[in-house]
Amino acid sequence: DTVTMSWRPQYRSSKFRNVYGKVANREHCFDGIPITKNVHDNHFCAVNARFLATVTESAGGGSFLVIPLEQTGRIEPNYPKVCGHQGNVLDIKWNPFIDNIIASCSEDTSVRIWEIPEGGLKRNMTEALLELHGHSRRVGLVEWHPTTNNILFSAGYDYKILIWNLDVGEAVKMIDCHKDVILCMSFNTDGGLLTTTCKDKKLRVIEPRSGRVLQEANCKNHRVNRVVFLGNMKRLLTTGVSRWNTRQIALWDQEDLSMPLIEEEIDGLSGLLFPFYDADTHMLYLAGKGDGNIRYYEISTEKPYLSYLMEFRSPAPQKGLGKEPRGHRAAVHRRLDGLGLWIDTPTPTLQSSVKIDAMRPGTEPALTPDEWLKGINRDPVLMSLKDGYKKSSKVVFKAPIREKKSVVVNGIDLLENVPPRTENELLRVFFRQQDEIRRLKEELAQKDIRLRQLQLELKNLRNSPKNC
Repeated sequence: DTVTMSWRPQYRSSKFRNVYGKVANREHCFDGIPITKNVHDNHFCAVNARFLATVTESAGGGSFLVIPLEQTGRIEPNYPKVCGHQGNVLDIKWNPFIDNIIASCSEDTSVRIWEIPEGGLKRNMTEALLELHGHSRRVGLVEWHPTTNNILFSAGYDYKILIWNLDVGEAVKMIDCHKDVILCMSFNTDGGLLTTTCKDKKLRVIEPRSGRVLQEANCKNHRVNRVVFLGNMKRLLTTGVSRWNTRQIALWDQEDLSMPLIEEEIDGLSGLLFPFYDADTHMLYLAGKGDGNIRYYEISTEKPYLSYLMEFRSPAPQKGLGKEPRGHRAAVHRRLDGLGLWIDTPTPTLQSSVKIDAMRPGTEPALTPDEWLKGINRDPVLMSLKDGYKKSSKVVFKAPIREKKSVVVNGIDLLENVPPRTENELLRVFFRQQDEIRRLKEELAQKDIRLRQLQLELKNLRNSPKNC
């Protein structure tokens, strides 16, 4: 018998062969946004169904812009900002259940929760709903729990992850297993597992409530930078750098991190690769900071696991990226452009044969903070795509009324006197203390005069002859 070989290349059948990215028209873009020049490796951009938030340049502290999505066009230089932080803002994330609540973290060691008014800001916002102090160094990352209301994670340069219960306005747990700066955090679908990448070159899967490390990979050949859970597939995808300094992605089994399932070289460029995953279409988007392109892949549970589809190309490099969590299209990306400083939306357009799941995670939380802290895990509450993405949430954020607590050491209230962390904050504290010293000196001088007067009066009383 003779074996006949087909000349046709053997392609795996994919429903996404005709996927392509389409840039929004100029009139649907935002122009003139002064994007931060901070070199901290982060998205600097967060988007939801109503607002676009982007970290911006600001004198004397950190700030970010919040723009309603329908308010496209030129953004004026004096556009109102959220500017309460005393140091550079390093990360911003929208609450998954309440569209106008956003968390930010900063070099000033604090995490803050802000409430954006209907229709966006009309003036600068300096007062946060909540100020959370617990880290001893700057805070680089914040991440909301995907299924529980009012649970927020923050990762600091003190190598710690704090879990905040915003119902009470306090840190309730601390994850203390990292030996260096935490680079990235990602949750699985029900939020029962947390995966992290760290500067100590380790990839970890952690049970977040106990802080127990369930799996750990020592990535010597693939220096991990970013990680994302691939929905319910029990897979992780990391981006990183190979031993030859080429950009690389790797796919892992979350229950066995001894070896990656596959590693794939991308190119020899140096910009950090950010992975975005759309669980409904099983599509992965790879976007590099400083690149002009976004690559699309299809993820499957069978070999070859990862299939390259297409890429979106633009002549202008991107400086920040964000993915709309409940977009009614396959995925909506907001791309901060580094040249014209305008933002476009390379939206993947799928061929008509592609059926996207009609249900997606919605605006209702599955758990309360107390339920989650007691050990309950629950999948997201789903909503219909047909009308759900326009539906507003019934959840309302109530800032806790906290009694003033004090931790007094050697006569100094440590909670009242949070140490300054930035040069600007240090100068502010210095001048405030100078004013206070001047005031106290004047007060002391006045009391000194009064004391002398009283001494004279007393002397006069003693010396005066007694009245008969």
